[in-house]
Amino acid sequence: MATASRYIMNKQSREIKKIIIVGGGFGGVRCALDLAKKKLPNIKIVLISDRSHFEYHAALYRVVTGHSPLEVCIPLRDIFDGSDVEIIEDSISGVELEERQLRGRSGSRYSYDFLVLALGSETAYFNIPGLKELSFGFKSIHEALILKRHLHELFTACEQATAEEKVCAAHIVIVGGGASGTELAGDLAVYTRKLAKKHRLKPSLVTIDLIEAAPRLLPALPEDISTRVKKRLHNLGVNIFLNRVVVEEEVEKVYLKDMEMKTKTVIWTAGAKPNHLYSKIKGLLLDKKNRVIVDAFLQAKGINNVFILGDAAATLYAGMAQTAIRNASFVAETIIKKSHGRPVEVYKTKKPFYAIPVGPGWAAAAIGNHQFYGRLGWWLRRLADFRFFLSVLPFKKALLAFQNGKTLCESCSICSVE
Repeated sequence: MATASRYIMNKQSREIKKIIIVGGGFGGVRCALDLAKKKLPNIKIVLISDRSHFEYHAALYRVVTGHSPLEVCIPLRDIFDGSDVEIIEDSISGVELEERQLRGRSGSRYSYDFLVLALGSETAYFNIPGLKELSFGFKSIHEALILKRHLHELFTACEQATAEEKVCAAHIVIVGGGASGTELAGDLAVYTRKLAKKHRLKPSLVTIDLIEAAPRLLPALPEDISTRVKKRLHNLGVNIFLNRVVVEEEVEKVYLKDMEMKTKTVIWTAGAKPNHLYSKIKGLLLDKKNRVIVDAFLQAKGINNVFILGDAAATLYAGMAQTAIRNASFVAETIIKKSHGRPVEVYKTKKPFYAIPVGPGWAAAAIGNHQFYGRLGWWLRRLADFRFFLSVLPFKKALLAFQNGKTLCESCSICSVE
């Protein structure tokens, strides 16, 4: 009897546990890599993503301002080359928690023992009339390249435009004074003036307005960083409007609560919400921000072996890439321990490192209680970028991805000439 019992236990220990990770962003990639490093024989790792590549969102603003998209786009096959991670390109349309199954838009069904949901966030327009249809988004390489092409077409058209048309075309409105908005405003302030010169447009006609609903820029960061970033943007010629809310957008016009602006370019960086799939999954508990309520082990509350990473987890510092990466490493270790019947630890939050570039060669950085500005802040940010590439790629490929940012990739024949 003891022998039979031992046989059953040994058989169970050899059973393969299938781990499915949904989402090829910071959290999903990190979790899959950490699991694969263990090279455990009884674990199968599957990463499902609707894209064949990983997008490094921290550098999206650089794509808009003439740098190569190769700095932002890393093929998943390069990241997982030589690992046991199976990559499936599909979009998940449904999750059945009781059956432990996923439905893909391809028609495929995927069963799992452990499920990691790392779907990230999507743009929120807050039901503002005209905004979704007429503004430019800023959450993907595709959107960044569309915006870049639009800017080149505008400045090309300015060569034959009337004086009034030039003023409207050279007016760029960025809505959202968080990290994405301030980074983009700083780089555009320099880049658009270069574009203007190449297209025989007076640089003084270029106007960049940054609109923020809160009383200050970067409201999630310390106030002194906000003050220094605001001063830097002013020095670059960016107009800043605080305590202003967009109420409507029309063709060539954007309306604030107490004023209107004529422009052909409204860039929306102000709103984000958890991926819509989370609200469709029966059994998940959501907070007021539609984030998933999780337990002390980052499991969806009340649901065993289903983990939530990154933007959609109702945790402190959610929405930061560093938080998603930290979540992922913790969950990978937790899954390994649970699959082997070992005790698991409680997740502990950690304050992220902040580095906000504002124009070429300048950044505001905060590490713990220490703050750095200017060129030193800039190099700290670039070091953080390179460190991330090293964490997901072999050294030579990481260096290549990092250096591709130096390669200008313009959108028109005039601007491609150096």
